[in-house]
Amino acid sequence: MLNAVTLLLLFQLAGEAIALFFKLPVPGPVIGMALLFAALARRGGPSPELRETAQNLLQHFSLLFVPAGVGVTLHFQRMADEWLPILVALVASTFITIAVSALVLRALTRHEPAHADTERQR
Repeated sequence: MLNAVTLLLLFQLAGEAIALFFKLPVPGPVIGMALLFAALARRGGPSPELRETAQNLLQHFSLLFVPAGVGVTLHFQRMADEWLPILVALVASTFITIAVSALVLRALTRHEPAHADTERQR
C-alpha cells in the first residue's frame, strides 16, 4: 500500500510541478491524474496493489467534502450577498455540461459502423 500511495503522490507532485513551471490555469492534481491515466493506459491497467489502495481511498472519499462544507459555512454571509450570480453560474454550467455531453455523445455515436444498426434490429 505504501508503494501505491507513493506512486499517487509522485504523479500529483509531477502535475503540480508542470502546472507551476508552465504557469497553467489547470490545477496540478488534475494534470497529475491525466499523467497517471496515460501511464496506466500505456501499461495496461493498474497493479492489484494500486487498485486496492484506490478502492480504500474511494471508500473514504466523502471526507474530502468536509473542507468544502466548512468553507461554505465560513463564507455564508458572502454567499447570501451574492446568491444570484452563484445561482446563475450553477444553472448555466449545468446546462452547458449537459449540452456538451450530448454533443460529444452524438459525435461518438455517429462514427459507429453502419452494420451495427442492422445487427441491433435482429
